[in-house]
Amino acid sequence: MTIRFDGRVAIVTGAGGGLGRQYALELARRGARVVVNDLGGDRSGTGGASDAAQAVVAEIEAAGGEAMADGGSVADYAQMQELVARAKERWGGVHILVNNAGVLRDKSFAKMDPADFEFVVRVHLLGSAFATKACWETFREQNYGRVLMTASSTGLFGNFGQANYGAAKMGLAGLTKTLYLEGARNNIRVNTLAPTAGTRMTEDLFPAEAFKLFDPAKVVPAALFLVSEDAPTNQIVASGAGVTATCYVTLTPGKLLAGDDLSPEGIAANWPAITDRAGEVVPNTGAEQAMMAAKALQAG
Repeated sequence: MTIRFDGRVAIVTGAGGGLGRQYALELARRGARVVVNDLGGDRSGTGGASDAAQAVVAEIEAAGGEAMADGGSVADYAQMQELVARAKERWGGVHILVNNAGVLRDKSFAKMDPADFEFVVRVHLLGSAFATKACWETFREQNYGRVLMTASSTGLFGNFGQANYGAAKMGLAGLTKTLYLEGARNNIRVNTLAPTAGTRMTEDLFPAEAFKLFDPAKVVPAALFLVSEDAPTNQIVASGAGVTATCYVTLTPGKLLAGDDLSPEGIAANWPAITDRAGEVVPNTGAEQAMMAAKALQAG
């Protein structure tokens, strides 16, 4: 079965280069009308110009597709509302949102200015929330929406010097886990992608040979599957260099403690049992943690 996006309108943020550009080009090649959003700043979020977005639109149009450029900042909710309004005015709706825009301001936490922490969280986490919120009512009215959040191995597993970036990226995985629940009755599917790709965001982090192996184009198949009509929902997917995997937030069965054992010393003594992963589960909602505790109490 060929995955197509005919009749769909897709917004891709941060689409002036790197992964976003690749997503936009392939969505258009498969029939989508694409809003190419890019503020045009450098990777730290400084500056701004529409040239990059316009260039991607020109590529899409030269290949026979339909696209429009947008220079709005994801960190400004009003600008995201305007972006969605423009897309709806031109094409009648919005069906797909790929939250890809991002910045880096890396430093060790000890040396990081709080303003740089706040800015990175604002662009990645709040920016994705703002763009999604701007689309949300349209998705509900249409009874159709596909949202892709962009997380990172830094958020899921940690990376030295990226406390701001990691906090934002893990937050996006958490946002997915609530929005998939709230959107389910209206056929809104929400997923998280943790890509590994050689882009301007990572060009000084990869050795030259690895940079080539991690071609952004190799992440595109996973991204487009996760925003397709038959996409799953509430998935965290890692993709890079042609390897695609799923990531899970799990919960061990734990250990019921009482009496003198229900103490810091009891936790220490029972730590091996508490952390034993045999029988761990993947909860679908936050309520399942309390439900598991209740079952343990009943089993006594």
